[in-house]
Amino acid sequence: MIHIVGAGPGDPELITVKGARYLGEADVVIYAGSLVNPALLNMCKDGAEIHNSAHMTLDEVVEVIAQAESAGKMTVRLHTGDPAIYGAIQEQMDAWKKRGFEYDVVPGVSSFLGTAAALRQEYTLPGISQTVIITRNEGRTPVPERENLRGLAAHHATMCIFLSISMIEEVAAELVAGGYEKTTPIAIVQRATWPEQKILRGTLETIAEQVKAEEIDRTAMIVVGDCLDTNYELSKLYAPGFSHMFRDAKQ
Repeated sequence: MIHIVGAGPGDPELITVKGARYLGEADVVIYAGSLVNPALLNMCKDGAEIHNSAHMTLDEVVEVIAQAESAGKMTVRLHTGDPAIYGAIQEQMDAWKKRGFEYDVVPGVSSFLGTAAALRQEYTLPGISQTVIITRNEGRTPVPERENLRGLAAHHATMCIFLSISMIEEVAAELVAGGYEKTTPIAIVQRATWPEQKILRGTLETIAEQVKAEEIDRTAMIVVGDCLDTNYELSKLYAPGFSHMFRDAKQ
């Protein structure tokens, strides 16, 4: 049996209970070594066979799993954050399905949520934004034209931008071209929830120089939107005059 497990954003305690149990039971572990906190491997049992997929091709990953399956072993494919977001797991699952391998997926805490926790920020503030756009800038992996940053910026939603910190100047320029004001607040969180977590706050006009000064060029989330610095309406959920199925309105 193969278990795809979301390792969370970095803090080993942010893996799910089920994910930690599977990791501790696994005979074979293949982990995304370029991103997963190696401290998570301390949860593996003695004698577990451990592979770093940063040095492997898809065919090599599939072959290791095929050998484990033929030997009746249990495998954990350990991905950072939640594996459904930029995890490249679909091609793995499709390859396993062709071979008749049984598998499941254990969700994890995505880095965009770890970032919100680090910032102590709610992304969906009443009257400001009720939409969160998860996206990335085009790099070596192309982005459909309809999903480019300039077009998405027109919504003025909260945006969480993955895998783009090395292109921060271009990111800021595209967002401004798409309709955000230059004074729109932006936050950068490098390695959210890790001990070495670093937070930068600025505006679309200032952030590129700040990032350059701090020499941040990888493993960082970009968050942009008015939710980061604005007055907002209080939620109706807890308003005395708002009734719902569990509480009558108070006059």
